[in-house]
Amino acid sequence: MDNFARAHLPRIAALALASASLLAVTAAEAKEITIWCWDPNFNVAIMKEAGARYTKTHPDVTFNVVDFAKTDVEQKLQTGLASGTADALPDIVLIEDYGAQKYLQSFPGAFAPLSGTVDYSGFAPYKVEVMTVDGQVYGMPFDSGVTGLYYRKDYLEQAGFKPEDMQNLTWDRFIEIGKEVEAKTGKKMMGLDPNDGGLVRIIMQSAGQWYFDKEGKPNITGNPALKAAVETVGKIMSANIYKPANGWSDWVGTFTSGDVASVVTGVWITGTVKAQPDQAGKWGVAPIPALSIEGATHASNLGGSSWYVLESSAEKAEAIDFLNEIYGKDIDFYQKILQDRGAVGSLLAARGGAAYEAADPFFGGEKVWQNFSDWLVKVPSVNYGVFTNEADLAVTAQLPALTQGMPVDDALKAIETEISGHIQ
Repeated sequence: MDNFARAHLPRIAALALASASLLAVTAAEAKEITIWCWDPNFNVAIMKEAGARYTKTHPDVTFNVVDFAKTDVEQKLQTGLASGTADALPDIVLIEDYGAQKYLQSFPGAFAPLSGTVDYSGFAPYKVEVMTVDGQVYGMPFDSGVTGLYYRKDYLEQAGFKPEDMQNLTWDRFIEIGKEVEAKTGKKMMGLDPNDGGLVRIIMQSAGQWYFDKEGKPNITGNPALKAAVETVGKIMSANIYKPANGWSDWVGTFTSGDVASVVTGVWITGTVKAQPDQAGKWGVAPIPALSIEGATHASNLGGSSWYVLESSAEKAEAIDFLNEIYGKDIDFYQKILQDRGAVGSLLAARGGAAYEAADPFFGGEKVWQNFSDWLVKVPSVNYGVFTNEADLAVTAQLPALTQGMPVDDALKAIETEISGHIQ
């Protein structure tokens, strides 16, 4: 060892010790946020994009996005919350809006409130409603299920109808058009799974009502919107303007095959509609038909989910900051997931970007995304309550009897009895 090395040995050792200490501190500060969600081409891919954006400015935070089937997410979350074993739970979990109140009310204190951090005035009001309990808001609103009436312009034209004839429809007029379409083209107006209550929910919420009132109590026999919704689905079935479907894949097949003239559902179906290149230019989109009752609108919702932070999360502060920075403020993020994944977010400030204003050649140059974003703010807010799934089953159980002449009021009484049994 020469004299220079001997003289500087203490300093070299100190630098080495400092570097080792710095690495140790860095490792200790590194955070990994675990997220549970479903659908690799939608929720999972979008969350990975969000995580990558956050890590660019927060290199100490990484993300572990775990892809489960939707039922597995729900089962694992339910089991973990019921057992009280927080170690088995993620930091962030995706919950479908219909199930939010069930988790929030059944497991008080399990989710971190985001009130005071997130500016909820910037989101579609109906999305905020579903994640609010006793004045506290718990979730980060994500994708919207804002609904539309997708229709085959070529079939409608063959039956003598123009695109303007599909605007501002009533449901009775929709049924009349359906009869004309079948008479002129041989095509049914829509696909319908009698065991799925989705259409009843769409119609009911469009008039600002749900199976439950604002206090979460059953709202069945005295609910004019539910009565009209059940009557309407009964009329569609009695008029036989639908092609029966059994399950999701069968229902999707009714329109991807070209067998029906329209689809009434959430905006998330757009990618599936556009996946048929031979149908390009043949589709249009209009607002959904409205009921002919007080409070009726042409806007509604089907599905949609939001993100929730577990109160037990060791990375709770980082998880909340991440959601607020990306999902709560990043306009460019929403432009990208719209373009890449067809995701219509519920952050209202994101609606003005170029991606929303773009004309879509598949829909004959219509500004489809702009239309959906305009309808988004018109969706009535309702309380989905704790037992929406059970109410759905009670409703679909009565639909066959309605087509055979059962009075609607009798059907509603049977539905109310069934739901009351669950609540007790």
